[in-house]
Amino acid sequence: MNKVEVKIGDITKEKVDAIVNAANSRLLGGGGVDGAIHRAAGPELLEACRQLGGCPTGEARLTRGYSLPARYVIHTVGPIWNGGGGGEPEQLASCYRNSFKIVEEEKLRSIAFPAIATGVYGYPMDRAAKVAVAAAKTYLEGGGRLERIVFVCFDQANRDAYDAVLADAVLADAAMAGAAMDAAGQ
Repeated sequence: MNKVEVKIGDITKEKVDAIVNAANSRLLGGGGVDGAIHRAAGPELLEACRQLGGCPTGEARLTRGYSLPARYVIHTVGPIWNGGGGGEPEQLASCYRNSFKIVEEEKLRSIAFPAIATGVYGYPMDRAAKVAVAAAKTYLEGGGRLERIVFVCFDQANRDAYDAVLADAVLADAAMAGAAMDAAGQ
């Protein structure tokens, strides 16, 4: 997990190969992160998104970054939180898996994610952070090519949620490594 970082900042200013847009299914801009990305990228992004014809929840689409420092924008649509019993965790995990799939197809080296679905879609921050970190861990353990994964948080509470989940993941990895060494008699 040493390729993963968490920071408070403005995702539209990240100097990475791709930033992820927490988009709506129409991909035509909106509020929050989506609106900020569209404003920073310029009108060409909206035109490119029109050509894509939308994106279902859990899937991802790629456009150029236009006026952004990032070369690309990966647009993904998170689930609307309805208590967690309607498949929301699986749909959110799919957002990350499909974003990582694009990373591999395009041979990208760095990516920045916002806290997908935690704004107007209402996904609880602590639960969303667990899904995001688990997806990054699975991707990296599976041999993913990324050298840098950045979770860009909009405030300290958001960062605290990610930091707590990352700390738990590191402790779990250390415990597993220790158990493996004990089993091997070292």
